[in-house]
Amino acid sequence: MTRYDFVLLDADNTLFDFDRSEHEAIRLTLEAFSIPCTPETEARYVSINSALWAMLDRGEASREWLVVERFARLVKELGADADPAALNRTYLANLGEQSFLLPGAEEVCRSLSGRCTLAILTNGVASAQRGRFNRSPLAGLIPHLFISEEVGASKPSPAFFRPVLSALGVTDLSRALMVGDNLISDMGGAAALGLDTAWFNPRRLPNPGPVRPTWELATLEQLPPLVLGSPDF
Repeated sequence: MTRYDFVLLDADNTLFDFDRSEHEAIRLTLEAFSIPCTPETEARYVSINSALWAMLDRGEASREWLVVERFARLVKELGADADPAALNRTYLANLGEQSFLLPGAEEVCRSLSGRCTLAILTNGVASAQRGRFNRSPLAGLIPHLFISEEVGASKPSPAFFRPVLSALGVTDLSRALMVGDNLISDMGGAAALGLDTAWFNPRRLPNPGPVRPTWELATLEQLPPLVLGSPDF
């Protein structure tokens, strides 16, 4: 008997190699606006973007403001003459074409497909996330994709998780597992509703608390035995 009937999976840096996708998308975008894409410029964008998404996780910013503000801050620092909204539109179009999976993601999802209900839960922008998902092998393995922009709320809010659980038909919370790399949006949001959680932590980062996941995964390959009731860690 499986331990979990529903496996809820974060997308970026859990299944998808977002760092690689982001690198390609920002390079193409800056080149399109004749802005040199140096390692320093890319690192500055990543820093600005990460800080703003952390604000979203804490409920301090909206996604609509964030996606333009990141480029507004970047062009200001660079002294570039470019429209932040136009940069964002181009970036999202480029990002939607970058569909790189993390090692083992396809194989793990394939091994679980048909044995439990799989769903992706993501805070990303819908156009980019659907483009990347539809271009990946996961589109044939995972039947459900829930995106915050379409749900109307973002992880970790209960207003995101509750309609997702309802749509999936989850009635026994003990039979559902949330898997993700983010302690706040993935682990904290799911745990607040009483779900078991599995923190994907391949870099073995320390957990500063207060969120304490039910499980911790060093590799994606540890997930199937956990879900199927025979964890070997």
